[in-house]
Amino acid sequence: MGKTLRWTLIVALLLLVIAALSYFLFQRQLGEMLFERAVTQRVAQDPTADLPDGLHVYMCGTGSPMADHNRAGPCVGIVAGEQVVLFDVGAGSMRTANRMGFPVARIQTLYLTHLHSDHFDGIGELLVQAWVGGSRDTPLPVLGPAGTLETVEGINAAYRVDSTYRTAHHGEAVANPAGYGFAPVEFEVTQGDDNMVVFDRDGLTITAFPVSHDPIVNPVGYRIDYGGRSVVISGDTIYQQSLVEAARDVDILIHEALDPDMIGLMEQAAEDRGADAIAKVLFDIQDYHASPEDAARAAQEAGVGELILYHIVPPLPTSFLNAYFLGDAESLFDGPIHVGEDGMRISLPADTDTVTISNTLR
Repeated sequence: MGKTLRWTLIVALLLLVIAALSYFLFQRQLGEMLFERAVTQRVAQDPTADLPDGLHVYMCGTGSPMADHNRAGPCVGIVAGEQVVLFDVGAGSMRTANRMGFPVARIQTLYLTHLHSDHFDGIGELLVQAWVGGSRDTPLPVLGPAGTLETVEGINAAYRVDSTYRTAHHGEAVANPAGYGFAPVEFEVTQGDDNMVVFDRDGLTITAFPVSHDPIVNPVGYRIDYGGRSVVISGDTIYQQSLVEAARDVDILIHEALDPDMIGLMEQAAEDRGADAIAKVLFDIQDYHASPEDAARAAQEAGVGELILYHIVPPLPTSFLNAYFLGDAESLFDGPIHVGEDGMRISLPADTDTVTISNTLR
């Protein structure tokens, strides 16, 4: 070994030893410095401030009722200009939304696709964060199909006692009792009806349309238009012509997807182990969800720009399984298909054809 190389190795070893000693001797100080930097960069900052005017889609939850380490329950956030709305609020989605920098405190309305619990079981966290974090002085509107009144009034009652503690602790300027809870509104759009505009203000239009998720009563999907850009959220549905019509020429179709082959294997495994109840549920769920191929066919017929799959069933613990999950979907749709991930943000600047997809959690 040459003298130069020997001295280089000695110096490198000394530097490693110094770095290790510094870590152990100054771990507290280093931790304090890193924490202060993170606080300065994140607390009370608005990560949406630098976004261009347009339609920005936050995938706050791309999972399903099945336990999934990588995905919260179904939830899609929208920032359109100065306006902020939310579609469904599955378990864990508000924590994902906060990590993404989605402005939860500025949410103006929650829209529900239907009343399956996995589409609203994160609503308690939304209630507290939107109320206290936003210092609201009026309840947050919640719009949805039949059952919304009963469900939301139950949530309001369940969190009532908690709300009194927060007001007593933080004061009415922060936790104003007049702004506590949700203000539910029901609407009805059934098969064969015209689509219903449920919001139209300041350039943002939200349209509800019927889908099929029997035996659910009047489930809906939503189309969002702003600044010449457009997105459709399917909610839970089988392949549905009403969705195809609503999604004509949209930039992005966000469509649920269940792989029947993968669920069939899980069903058989449950039967083999004598777990009859689980096997029955796994059998039943196959007839009221769309497959990846169904979603691709709908996207192709509607002429959409890009397809994003969400409400992923079953959970996909690694992206290595994505190709198996997609099956033949990519042969049925000419555009890009994305298997949805929590943290995805899709930016559609106004009056352009630009689509930028990034993951804010990486």
